[in-house]
Amino acid sequence: MNLDASPASAHETRIVAAVAAGEEELVRLTSDLIGFDTTARNPGDPPREEARLQEYIKARLEALGADTDLWEPEPTGRGDRFVPDDLDFVGRPQLAARLAGSGGGRSLLLNGHIDAVSHEPIAQWSSHPLKAEIRDGELYGRGACDMKGGIAGMLHAVETLHRLGVRLEGDVVWCTNTDEESSGAGSYACVRHGVKADAGLCAEPTGFDVWLACRGGVNPHITIEGRPGHSEVTHPHWQAGGPVNAIERYGLVLDAIRTIREDWRTRPDQQHPYLSPPDILTTVIRGGEWMVTYPSSCEITLSVQYLPGSVDADGTGQAVFDEVERRVNAVASSDSWLAEHPLRWDWPCDIVPAEVPDDHPVISLALDAAAAVGRTGVATGMDSWHDAAVYTRRADTPTVSFGPGDLMKAHTIDESVPVRDLVDFSAAVALALVRWCGVAGTE
Repeated sequence: MNLDASPASAHETRIVAAVAAGEEELVRLTSDLIGFDTTARNPGDPPREEARLQEYIKARLEALGADTDLWEPEPTGRGDRFVPDDLDFVGRPQLAARLAGSGGGRSLLLNGHIDAVSHEPIAQWSSHPLKAEIRDGELYGRGACDMKGGIAGMLHAVETLHRLGVRLEGDVVWCTNTDEESSGAGSYACVRHGVKADAGLCAEPTGFDVWLACRGGVNPHITIEGRPGHSEVTHPHWQAGGPVNAIERYGLVLDAIRTIREDWRTRPDQQHPYLSPPDILTTVIRGGEWMVTYPSSCEITLSVQYLPGSVDADGTGQAVFDEVERRVNAVASSDSWLAEHPLRWDWPCDIVPAEVPDDHPVISLALDAAAAVGRTGVATGMDSWHDAAVYTRRADTPTVSFGPGDLMKAHTIDESVPVRDLVDFSAAVALALVRWCGVAGTE
């Protein structure tokens, strides 16, 4: 094993041991974060305890001497295609901080999202989702895996280095943001606020793998127009004034979606070494007004996932959107009604994918730090989107996701993370910091 894949010195061995010795403190920290209700928002939801959680982290960072910045971004404006319209951050502040190094070293961003998906149905949990509990070496609670455990591991690593008197040459940049689970608006606001570093780690539950790429996504809405009429009466053709069943016209749209999906799965320009091919499917359908009335409209929502290579020079997925709309419209227009009453499209915010070159040193940094504490990981991708993409693409901060826990436990009833993962991840982050930022000395 080379030096970069094992504790390179007695100094690093001391750091790993100190992180492990603080296991109880790390568990308490994770439990505290789980205890804040930061359930991801639906449009119009009031704030929950996002501000209290950020204040809690802010106080701990300030105790280390960090310069902190806690702020509520301005509401999103209409016309910004990368975030939802008119989204406010009242009661949902973002937190950035900087632990200044002595100079001459590289800076490293430590990032995590504080929102967690709904814990309903709460009755199905074995223990209260906002009251962390350890059973058989697993720490249970909403966000334990995705991703308050990762945030706690990062913070514990920084606190351990401070306690040991380790002075880094490069800066540690901290950023905990909201809204990863819903829109990506939190990390987008942080980048616009100026958060950046030479490279970054995002504490998603990768199981010590490194996610260097992710797909992007968009959820277009399609409205299919119909014409109401009594369903129990025989009517003339629509061209003679008869009704039109909007729901039945959905079959044409579905046929087009299936064709696109099958095409993308095998098309050479839609393949990626670390990601699945792009995908498209219907996720929501609504239609009809009354049980004996021809439905006047049918509204559907699609989930469209696309690859980093499809991003255009303007940093958007417009080429993908154009292809989807063109191909679906072409099939729909074969119907005489839809030819005269075209589908109506609404394209909401574009959650843009990203990738870090697979030879970038931040990838080996994370994998070697994991190996040094006995955890084997690989470079791979994440088919879903995560905040690392925003920092990579929009802050000139090559950022990979790297964290504790199994993604398959995220968003589940009885979500959990192994305590051993928390400790090993925290130790790996501490090693990554000293190796990336450089050590000026110890007090």
